[in-house]
Amino acid sequence: MKDLTISIVSHGHGPLLNRILTQLNEQERLRGTQVVVTLNLADEPFDALQFPALKLVVLRNEVPRGFGANHNAAFKYCNTKWFGVLNPDLALAGDEPFTQVLKNAEAAPNVGLIAPQIVGADLQPEDSVRENLTPWSLISRYIFSERKPLEMTGPAVRGKGFFWVAGMCVLVNANAYREINGFDERFFLYCEDYDLCARLYNRGYAIHFDAGSRVIHEAQRDSHRSFKHLKWHLSSLFKVWCSFAFLRVTLAWDRPSVVSLTTR
Repeated sequence: MKDLTISIVSHGHGPLLNRILTQLNEQERLRGTQVVVTLNLADEPFDALQFPALKLVVLRNEVPRGFGANHNAAFKYCNTKWFGVLNPDLALAGDEPFTQVLKNAEAAPNVGLIAPQIVGADLQPEDSVRENLTPWSLISRYIFSERKPLEMTGPAVRGKGFFWVAGMCVLVNANAYREINGFDERFFLYCEDYDLCARLYNRGYAIHFDAGSRVIHEAQRDSHRSFKHLKWHLSSLFKVWCSFAFLRVTLAWDRPSVVSLTTR
């Protein structure tokens, strides 16, 4: 695909990384697509020759870097109109969704970011589209277990409400990404996807959700099991709530009109 560069960062994901690359490699419409693979652990084995249909760029870090820093480094190799950020623990749900997602993006005005529907292994929608990241939204999510997909109509665009999409699978307008200097590398892990969406939204770009296309995500939720990940999560939340992007979104925030999401 000539209009898309994909970035995948592996932190010792091994078999999961090979699975998603194998699936991408088998897609005829993705033949020749540039995929930047970042190996965040210096000793992670990887054989690029297994994926001859893809144009692979392999980056190997001597020292592990954060989510945003890794994708920003990968973006330096992007000479296409769209930059895709994919988690290694994704799997395709049939044919690749990116061709249709980008077709929909090209038909809409001023798209800064677009994301497909994320489903779990049971093919049920995950809550990858979320309301503004306020303390109350976290209470609803983690204490009251309100994890149903957000209901909205149309894109998130200034004057019509804000939502953001989790960063496990997003396609970003490369010019918009460049304009806002990509991910904020002060976020080592967690909330950098919120911050990216908020800054694009504040700059006047539209955030789109394509409910008709989907990918499978096997969520690991490390922040629920590891004190280190929990500490990173809390630190990132503090950075969000002290940021100008959050304040600007929140002070002007207007809940989107309600309409049920549907999948194809």
